[in-house]
Order: sequence, then structure tokens, then C-alpha cells
Amino acid sequence: MAVTDRDQRLLERPLDAPVRRGRIIAGSVLAGVALAVLWSFELVDHVIGDNVANTILGHDAKATAVGGTLAGLVFAFVSGLAGTFTACNIAMAASIGPMSAAGAGVRDGLRGMLRPVGWLALGMVVVSGLYGFIGVLVGDRMPQLSTATAGGIPVRLWQSIVVFGLIGLAFICLGLAVLGVLPDPFARRPVARVVTLGALVGAFLIGRPYPLFNKLFHWAVDSGNPLYGAGAFILQSLGNIFLVSLLFGLIVLLSRGRAIAWLSSHPARTVAVTGALLIALGVFTVVYWDVRLPAMFDHGWFPIMPYNK
Repeated sequence: MAVTDRDQRLLERPLDAPVRRGRIIAGSVLAGVALAVLWSFELVDHVIGDNVANTILGHDAKATAVGGTLAGLVFAFVSGLAGTFTACNIAMAASIGPMSAAGAGVRDGLRGMLRPVGWLALGMVVVSGLYGFIGVLVGDRMPQLSTATAGGIPVRLWQSIVVFGLIGLAFICLGLAVLGVLPDPFARRPVARVVTLGALVGAFLIGRPYPLFNKLFHWAVDSGNPLYGAGAFILQSLGNIFLVSLLFGLIVLLSRGRAIAWLSSHPARTVAVTGALLIALGVFTVVYWDVRLPAMFDHGWFPIMPYNK
């Protein structure tokens, strides 16, 4: 008797899915909240990010004016590289599970990693390039470039609160869909899942308050050329994922492809890793930007670690 698509999905579903799903969701939520509490933007944005940019560029990245198109494009990539571990970018880690699934059919481990990274980059490039193009056309009317405040919170941070709240909810929904709690539109389309994740990572620029990115945005607007804006924002996004992609590639090479094979060989394992990472990073994004950030301006309360005071 032929096996139907429904039967195949049931056969691939972990036998203990209901129990594991509850544990995975609970653990992921706790991990996301804990990360939001422990995260130090001073360490990541200023100590690490600024020093990396200053070292590579050879001067104070914040204080030195961006001169010329080539210098601006170099600054775009370097500032993206320096912002690899900012709070709005660590969701790259949530792409590891889907990327392994998207490359599972390729025998060579390195090719199996590069192909899904390429799909991820495609989603990023489309969104970040489009935003850069539109951003230059809109110019200083963008809330992200405003110096005004509303309700005691800078307008540019209101944009961050809205954008990252929506992105975080999208990650949570994707994670729940992977675990079978919600309908999964990407159940048989792992490449589409990776492209969508790339688009979400690219959309980080729409809310990013990172000072070096703000400087890049002002340079792009001052240039008056939307193509410069698109190119600069694309390079910023590619710089964001360069180190993580490099690290992923080293893991693949050092393990001779076994890391991807181990993750993608068992459907239940891929589901657990993917769902947990997506939910944890989604919860972190929502809690950090929509709860912790407003609390810093006396809108609500959130526990602050001593090193963040």
C-alpha cells in the first residue's frame, strides 16, 4: 500500500513530540528571557564593536567623517562586521538548524554549508538593499534619523521597539510552526525558510539604533544617491553575517561535514534545534526591545544587572 504525504509526516514526527514540545518551548522561553536580562549592550556595542571598527579602519570610527564613495562602502562593511554580536543581530544563530536542513541533500560538507548561506544572504540583500534605497529617498524624515523624543523615548528607538517587536514575534511563530504547534508553511520548503530568515535578519537594519549604523545612514542620505544607500546597506548586512558564516564553515571543515550530517540526519533532532533557537531568539528580541528598553526610560520595570547600571 502506498504511503501518503500525511502518513509520511506522521512517520517522521518524533514519537514523544507532545512532551518534548512542551519542554522545548518552556526551556526556550526561559533561555530568551535570561539572555535579555544578562545582555550587556555596553560591552557588545561599545567595547567590542567600536574597538573592532577602530582597529580595522585605523581611526576613530565614530569621530572621523566618512569621505568618498569607496570609503563609505568600506565603512559599511566594517561597521557591519563590528556589529556582528549586537543584540539585534544574534538571531543569526537561529538560522543554523534551517540552513543544515536546506543543505542536507548535498554530499560535500562545505558546499552543503555554502548553498544555504547563499540563500540566507539572498533574503538579507533584498530587504536591506530595498531599505537603503528607500531610506535615501525619504531622508531625514525617517524616524530612525530623528533626534526628537516622544514619551521620554527617542523617536529612533520607538522605531526599534516596533520593528524588533514584530521581528521577534515572527521568529516565535516560525519556531512554534517548526514544532508543529502552528501550521508550518515551510514544512517541505527548507530553502524558503532560510530565505525568509535572511529577510528577517536584513530587516534588522530597519530598527537598528547602533551608532555606527546611524552614521552610515546619515552618510547615505547626504550622498543623495539611493543606489549608494542600497549598496551600503547590503554591505552592512553582509558584514553582519561574515564572522558567523566563517565560524559555521570552520565547524563544517573541522568536522568534515559530520556536524551538518548529525543535525540533518534525524528529523526530530533538526526540529528540536531549529524550533528551540527560533523561539529563544524571538523571545529575547521581544523582551529586550519591548520590555527592557522601555524600562530604561521609566516605562515599566525590568531587572538590571549591576554591570549594566
